[in-house]
Amino acid sequence: MTDSNDPSKGSTDPWKKSGDAWDRSTNPWEQPVDPAPHVAAVGVPGAVAAQPGTVVDMVEPDEPGTSAKYSGGSKYRTYLFMYALASLGIFAIWGSMGGIILPNHVQLIEFGNFFTGADAGVDLAALQNLKAAVEAGTATPIAEEQRLLGLLAGFDAARAQGLATVTAVGVFVTMFIQPIVGVLSDRTRSPWGRRAPYVAAGTVLGALLLIALRYSTTIVLMAIFWSLAQLIINVAQGPLTATVADRVVPEKIGSASAISGLGLMAGAVLGSVAAGMLFGVMGLDAYYPFAIALAAGGILFVLVCRDRSSQELDVEPLNLWRFILSFFIPLFDADYRWVWIAKIVMMFGYTVGTTFGFFMLQGYIQPALSPAEATATAPLLSLAGFPFMLVAMVIAGRWSDRLMRRKPFVFWASIIAAASYLVPIFWPALPALFIQAIIGGAAMGTFLVVDQALFIDVIPDKRTAGRDLGMGALGGNLGQALGPIVGGWIVAWSGYQMVWIAAVAIVLVAAFAILPVKRAK
Repeated sequence: MTDSNDPSKGSTDPWKKSGDAWDRSTNPWEQPVDPAPHVAAVGVPGAVAAQPGTVVDMVEPDEPGTSAKYSGGSKYRTYLFMYALASLGIFAIWGSMGGIILPNHVQLIEFGNFFTGADAGVDLAALQNLKAAVEAGTATPIAEEQRLLGLLAGFDAARAQGLATVTAVGVFVTMFIQPIVGVLSDRTRSPWGRRAPYVAAGTVLGALLLIALRYSTTIVLMAIFWSLAQLIINVAQGPLTATVADRVVPEKIGSASAISGLGLMAGAVLGSVAAGMLFGVMGLDAYYPFAIALAAGGILFVLVCRDRSSQELDVEPLNLWRFILSFFIPLFDADYRWVWIAKIVMMFGYTVGTTFGFFMLQGYIQPALSPAEATATAPLLSLAGFPFMLVAMVIAGRWSDRLMRRKPFVFWASIIAAASYLVPIFWPALPALFIQAIIGGAAMGTFLVVDQALFIDVIPDKRTAGRDLGMGALGGNLGQALGPIVGGWIVAWSGYQMVWIAAVAIVLVAAFAILPVKRAK
């Protein structure tokens, strides 16, 4: 990897140029780094340097106020477990809300808007099957059935656009919060370390906003409370992810990043399965268990994996203009920029193909499922792919560490994900969705874990990991914001099949966007 501090190598930071232009002293974010930092063993506070032959489980860089790094041992294992638990609490929100609870919530609101009075007892599955028969030319609707089919068409478009609105507004509102919080947490001085205050506050306040979301009675209220909840939960998620760069030695970053990927996929799957079961029993009260799990995971991480104080951290005075410009610093690095673009496009394609899965079970596959059947079946799609996601994450994370290569994993994961979307295009049936979930799950498991490690590899300056990883999260959020909006337009324009076709094309672009990266293999 290129040393960003070596003047013989080309600099990618716009603040530091050769000659009499900008130099490091003009940039409050870039301070000189000792090329050979003293490393000390730290078993307990105040420990001295390790003697030859001593087994060192934690190492500490010279810079005051930063975290000790785990290199192995029981503390490292405890950290990984608690990090996974906190990640699971956060990512279970995304799995349960996006796949089950929010679509059901939107559907309940829109159903009440279209099917009122005597129409409130209509059988949606039977009506969807009648629609398919009419389109196939095997049935001719009577006047009453034609009226109901008209209501169904409006309902289908409204619920897709309603879910797209709730989802996309939330992502757009929150997409800048992770890099902002990343910069702030990089500079935070507190007795609990740089990241802990954000993890604790974000998970607790996020839980309270989820409870407020449960009582939303319109799409507008849903969009407001879900946006606020996502905003605050992201305040916790970004600094939690940055603890990997803070507290894990470079040789173990790929494996530790696998925990983040595991938390994401396990949260998506387990959150979806739990939501499917809980919604059938509790209805909209299913928001409560996820809010409690979110708050508990964040608080336990902070209490069990206590960081050292960051009160001695050397922080330059904040300059608002340079604070804003600092977000763009990593994007001047060509390798970082390509990884960032690839993530935007990949998450764009992924969400185009997955946002409306719950509705596809009722309006795309044949025979169509009822809302209750779709609620029970949607988690099974996630569950089917979970073992393959898990195996892919473990193998990809360790294998990429061993080979010290990331690009091939990210490239082929994108190609395989695109191939998986072809299955439901040519076979609009429930088994096809299960096949796609299995193949696509393995591909996304590989992509998420290795892409995170690749981001860490190409960060221009490890001292600003919070900011740069936050910008990476912004890229993913931008893709996830575009996906539902574009998908909603496509559904209203030409139906669900075109959604899959668009997803194939977009994800293929993501695969080839990773090829120009040079500093990482």
